[in-house]
Formats: sequence, C-alpha cells, structure tokens
Amino acid sequence: MIEAFRYTAEPNERQDIAPASLKDLLVDGGDGRLALDPFTGRNRYGCGPCPDPELADFGSSTASVISQGGFDAAEALRARLYDEQPRGPNGALYARELQRIRDRLVGLCGLTDMAGLQVVFSPSGTDLHMLIAELVGATPGSPLVCVDVEPEETGSGVPAALAGQHFGANAALGAPVMEGAAVGPEARRFVAIRARAADGSLRPAAEIDAELDALGHEVIGQGARLLLAVSDVSKTGLISPGLESVLAFKEKFAAQAEILIDACQFRLTPESLEAYLGHGFMVAVTGSKFLTGPSFSGAVFVPPQVAERLQGRLISPGLRAYSARGEWPQGWVGAAAMSDSVNFGLLLRWEAAIAELAAFRALPVAKVDAFTARFAAAASAAIAAEPLFEPLEVRALDRSAVGGRASGWDLTPTIFPFLLRHAEGGRGGYLSLAATQDVYRGLCAEPFPPQPGAVRARLGQPVKCGARDERPIAALRLCNSARLIVEAVSGGQPAEDAVIARALAALQRTADGVRRLSATGRV
Repeated sequence: MIEAFRYTAEPNERQDIAPASLKDLLVDGGDGRLALDPFTGRNRYGCGPCPDPELADFGSSTASVISQGGFDAAEALRARLYDEQPRGPNGALYARELQRIRDRLVGLCGLTDMAGLQVVFSPSGTDLHMLIAELVGATPGSPLVCVDVEPEETGSGVPAALAGQHFGANAALGAPVMEGAAVGPEARRFVAIRARAADGSLRPAAEIDAELDALGHEVIGQGARLLLAVSDVSKTGLISPGLESVLAFKEKFAAQAEILIDACQFRLTPESLEAYLGHGFMVAVTGSKFLTGPSFSGAVFVPPQVAERLQGRLISPGLRAYSARGEWPQGWVGAAAMSDSVNFGLLLRWEAAIAELAAFRALPVAKVDAFTARFAAAASAAIAAEPLFEPLEVRALDRSAVGGRASGWDLTPTIFPFLLRHAEGGRGGYLSLAATQDVYRGLCAEPFPPQPGAVRARLGQPVKCGARDERPIAALRLCNSARLIVEAVSGGQPAEDAVIARALAALQRTADGVRRLSATGRV
C-alpha cells in the first residue's frame, strides 16, 4: 500500500503546496483509509484521487470517486493556496480558508441567522467522534460513558474513538500512534445499543427504548455523565434510537448528558438540521457520503447553548495528532492546546464537497423531492424483483418528534441495503460475508469477457449484519446521492431516466456476479 502521509516532518512543517499535485494532496492529511493500492491506484473503498466518469457510482453510503466539478473546485483552491502561501504563515492561511468554508457551509444549510452557532472541522467522522467525546468528557472526576449503535451501523473505528483510544496506527496529522492506546488520561466506556438482532433483523423499537432508559438510569445513578450518539442515518439507513425516546431521555437526564446526532451521511434537509440544533443537539456531518466529496472530511455543528458549555473546556494534548488550531472557531480554549499545523488535504476535500453541496442546494426542492421518490420506487422494485436479492429490513424515516418538514426528500430512503442469495438455493441460501465481498470487488472491474450493456459499478461496501444459516452475512447498498440528483434534475426527464437506468444496470451487474460466483460452488 502507498501510505497517504509523510512522517518525517514536524506537524507544523508537514505540508507545502508548492511541490504537491492535487491528487497527492487529496489523499494527504487523513489516516490509513486514504492509502492507495499500488496496483489499482484506489483506496480500500475503490476510489482513486481523480475523476472516473465511466464508473456507475452508487456507493455514497461508503465513499465516492471525486467528480470533475469537485476536482476543478479543489484545483482552483490549490492554485490560489500556492500563490498565497509565501505571503504569510501556513497556520494563518489555513485558518482563514477554513473560516471561509465554515461560513459557506453554514450559509448553504440556511443557518446564517442562528446566532452563536459554532462549527468545528475534523479529518473524518470517526475523528469527530473522538473530538466530541474529548470535549464532553473534559470534566475531571466525572467519568463519561459514550453510547452509540453497533459499529456495523456507524463505523468500525467509532467505539475506540468514543472510548478515547487511537483507532488506527497513524493519526490524521501524520504522527504514528499505537492503535488501542489511550489518547488522554481520562478513561471512558463505550456501550452499544444495537439496532439489529443477531440475524440482521430489526430489534423492536420498544426494546431499544427500554434499554436506553435503563442505561441512562444506571450511568447517571453511578455519578457518571453520558454522551448519546443518535444515528441519522446509519450505514443501512436507520434512525436509531427513535427520536421520541431520545427526547424523553433528554428531558430526564439533561443536566448529565449531551446528545450528538450522527448525521455523517448528511442525508438531511436544512429544516431537519435546524430542528436538531434547536433541540440543543450537536450534529456531526461529513462531505464524503451523500454529498460525494472525496474521502474524508468532517464537521460538527454545535448549537449556541452547547457551545457555551464546551468552548471553555481544556482537552487532552493527545488530540494534537488529529486536530489543528485552524479547525476550531475563535475563542475555544481547547484550540489553544492544538498546534498551528495545517491539513491542506482536509481543506481541499471540503472545497470539493462544498461545490457538490452548492449545486445540490441550487435545485428546486419540489424537483428534488420528486426525483428522490422516483429513484426510491425504481430501486426498491428492482431489488424486490430479483430472486438473488433480499431487501434488508429497515424502518420508515420519522423525525416528527423533533419537527422539520412533514414530507420531503430526507424522509424518502436514499440507501437501499440488500442481502445476496446463492443462485443454486440448495447450496446454501445466503451468500457469506466473504462471498459478498468478492461480488462487491468484482463490480469495479471491467467485465470479462466483455458483455453488452454491462457497467463498471460501485455500491456501498458490504455491511456485516449478523449470521443466518450459521454463516456470517452482509448487505450491499445501492445509494442515491446529491451528485446523482443534481445530474438528474438539472437534465430533465432524459437525465432522470439515464440515472435510473444506470442504477438498474449496476444491480444487474451485481446479480450477474452472484450467478458467476454461484457457478463455482462457493457460498
């Protein structure tokens, strides 16, 4: 693997725009997940640092290949940074450009009038979880318990990040770290409240609600505090725990708990985002899922009343490996512990994501709603009609408890998870996790032998969802995205038809892969 870092320099000396191409910078300033395979030129998610217009990309629940528009926006910024870098310190330039991104992000989300709203940037959603837990837990003598859904639904590194542990061998700003070791002196506990049962089916909502309530009483009764992370939406498109139970939890334990909405998929309307912030919930987002910016880029919206509590807190110097001063709003005490390091890779990835968000927000909302509904109907029907697929159970999206729009595109599914079944039913029913991964990897390759109408495609990578027939299973995910919606709505009916046709072709390519694998006898 080609590592995405240069470890020889001190953090504040690491990056110089001058010798670096955009494609190098786009994979810099993150962890090992950005590393490129020397043979394919792609990272572990099948994405390279350059546009790939021939790829039918429906994998936004995991990652996306950068678009030409996003690449051009990032290249324009790279050129400007090259011109401006000699005029002053890197740290000041970095902070100034991130403030511009911050203002643009807030404006595109319709939040300009929310006085006191704060935004902190981070290299990824996983890094965000670590940062937020450090902030919330920065009260000596009062231990913190962090609660989230299972890692299969949020991210493999999230439990470690919330527990205050290094979740990989290298941190975003280039420092080697010891995976599993503590980031700071305060120990934290992670507890998962699972959204799914052992066979991948949904747990009853009442059971989840009761578990959350019991855990709250247990933790608070022990004199600890609690950070509750609520998925909206998870890897398979779930809101969990349910929002009515979250509001009840907040009412009972407001003085001892903070609530984070994990909206890292960013499949939210401005109205839903504002509604969450209005309830005093932090909201974590990324630019690399629904928005289809390059992997990875994170930000957390901190509502005014929460910012007042958190901005005066000291945090562990261990976060210096992950966070730079310029990524914080002015006036936060925690930023003082950070260095003037720069992460131009993060800045450029956000620039590409903002270009995608701006194009999406410019669309008529009614047309976005209509196409999203049409895509959902076509995808659901195609998955249900294919004998080799089985839709993974999901719940209807419901945010009525917190307000926001009563209808609209973010109440329509944009992630469609499904299991794979063996073409020869007698050979074993569901494909195993390993076999599903083989089908997934084969989608990006050129069909061989060539097949008329076959496409190279990307879906969301397999999500582990328990076991059936005594065999670990996983779901693939067909995903709609901001970029696909922009293409469809901007081009009218022919473009809508073309996007849906590509989605159906990607599903057909998947079914063909299952048949070929089944013919080998592998399950």
